[in-house]
Amino acid sequence: MTVPFRWDLVTPDRLGSLLDDVTVPEMGYLSELCRCAGKVLARGGNGDLVFVGRSLDSMFDLLGGALEGTDHRLARLPLSFQRPEDHTRPRVLRAREILADLGITPASLARRTRPVTFVDVVSSGRTFRSLFTLLDDWIAEEREPWPVIRLKIRFVGVTRRTATSPNAVRWKDYADWPRRLPAASVVNVSLDAMTWSHFGNWQQKLTRWFPPHRWVSGAAETQRDDKTRKALAEAVRLVELGRTKEVRQMIARAIDGEPGLAEPWLRTLRSRLA
Repeated sequence: MTVPFRWDLVTPDRLGSLLDDVTVPEMGYLSELCRCAGKVLARGGNGDLVFVGRSLDSMFDLLGGALEGTDHRLARLPLSFQRPEDHTRPRVLRAREILADLGITPASLARRTRPVTFVDVVSSGRTFRSLFTLLDDWIAEEREPWPVIRLKIRFVGVTRRTATSPNAVRWKDYADWPRRLPAASVVNVSLDAMTWSHFGNWQQKLTRWFPPHRWVSGAAETQRDDKTRKALAEAVRLVELGRTKEVRQMIARAIDGEPGLAEPWLRTLRSRLA
């Protein structure tokens, strides 16, 4: 495997007996996940959502079911970023190939009609900084027009909810790179602190971790142990729930009151979900 294997749960792939006798884990986070997913859609600028890493796989699965039949595209970018010094030239080139497989290249960004919106949980913003740098260097090498491309990439950071304060300093306030994009292109959506930690730190993931040292050598083989099978059952159930009227309405309600509702695309999407 050049990237970690993950079953297609929307099409879906045939799972055979993998889920026989597997109990679906409790999903007490569902209502909070629906709320957050609705906010991500509303603040994503009508972009094709690309979920970075593994942390928000549950949102990817839920929206995979909920957005079925719409023109909104979802994708996963399985790369896990670490220290900048780990990004050697061969690794950078391989990361570019993985992005190209998703249809994300400097040339395609300059010519696409709707943006690409990268989504991930955010603490310090290191992953987004690394991803922006990867794209920025590539765009410069290819000599594609940055004034055009800067309007085609967006970042939605899912942050841990804290007490609001006019003096609060957010992760992007420390970073230089967001200033090179329009203000509305780098935004936050908050998530309950316990749920944020569950997805970011504790949840058993369906796919293997994919750090830079594996980008070139290839992903480790997919496990099929009990923990992975439970993660698969959870993912399958989230897709099923996303297709239900109840969950789609929960996502739609989370869009209410968002400034983006002034745009026709979001009003249309909300209507389809409700």
